[in-house]
Amino acid sequence: MKAYVLYGVNDLRFEDVAKPEPEMDEVLVRVMAAGICGSDIPRIYKTGAHRHPLIPGHEFSGVVEQVGSEENKKWLGKQVGVFPLIPCRECPSCKKKQYEMCRQYGYLGSRQDGGFAEYVAVPAANLIALPETVSFEEAAMLEPLAVAVHAMRRVTLHNGDTIAVCGLGTIGRLLTMVLHASGVKRLLLIGNKDSQRRFAEGVENAVFCDARTEDPQAWLARESKGQGIDIFFECVGRNETVELGVSCAAPSGRVVFVGNPASDMTLKKDVYWQILRRQLTVTGTWNSSFTGEDGDDWHEVLRLLKTRAISPAEIISHRLPLADLERGLLIMRDKTEDFAKIMTVTE
Repeated sequence: MKAYVLYGVNDLRFEDVAKPEPEMDEVLVRVMAAGICGSDIPRIYKTGAHRHPLIPGHEFSGVVEQVGSEENKKWLGKQVGVFPLIPCRECPSCKKKQYEMCRQYGYLGSRQDGGFAEYVAVPAANLIALPETVSFEEAAMLEPLAVAVHAMRRVTLHNGDTIAVCGLGTIGRLLTMVLHASGVKRLLLIGNKDSQRRFAEGVENAVFCDARTEDPQAWLARESKGQGIDIFFECVGRNETVELGVSCAAPSGRVVFVGNPASDMTLKKDVYWQILRRQLTVTGTWNSSFTGEDGDDWHEVLRLLKTRAISPAEIISHRLPLADLERGLLIMRDKTEDFAKIMTVTE
């Protein structure tokens, strides 16, 4: 089969490799759509993966074409999404079914071979069956959508809350979608690209601050009528936007750190004082909850997709054949074009 193999930092090769044979607890998925995550860029071009050689890619969907045991025969021919984190199921977090916080996890696309290939072997326990109304493209966005749902669920939403989302990359846009679908009446969105402005204009009852031309802190103060932000989702991962979230928070406000850090994160003394004096709740969020049961983040995303409460395919900016995947990676690395979600699609 054809696959992109990462041999080391900045050494990605599109080549023929052996099609994987599923183990007893695995199935073989023919990949039909695969999204590029922002985390794939440093993994491929700056830091490397946890092992090499490795096939990257953790946002994908497909069709089960082979199973490793009779027990998993029910999956044959099924259209599926795939939870990429492979829990140990033995650590304290796993015993509580908090698999996203497993201490000894595997991960498709960073610790073992992932979806930038024609086929990938995955644990049957990590599959979620797709209804006919959910496309492969949408299913390849289950993972980032579930991350967005997980972030939203880290806080309790109240009627009348003033809510801001800072950073409208893929996760910020998807978070905006799920917040809107959850009944949030007004959203304050902060971005710095024309495509982000256009996205915000398409969200009912959302207002947009272009950080290139307007001071977000003054804008948030004005839009909140000086009362502050009740819930601030930081989806950038930079010191200045973390400080913005704390500085603009209302008394007893909640700040959710969503964005992966771009550098070392530090807190100025004044920022720390604001957390104390306003009794803010500051929380992190990581990955998503997948237990295989109704009510987890992935099943909530499927519910939103089935009811058409969200339309994530709207933010796909590039659809490429697998052979052109590297073009998408370079667009994201070098920012040569405006982009949102870049995806490979099998015809």
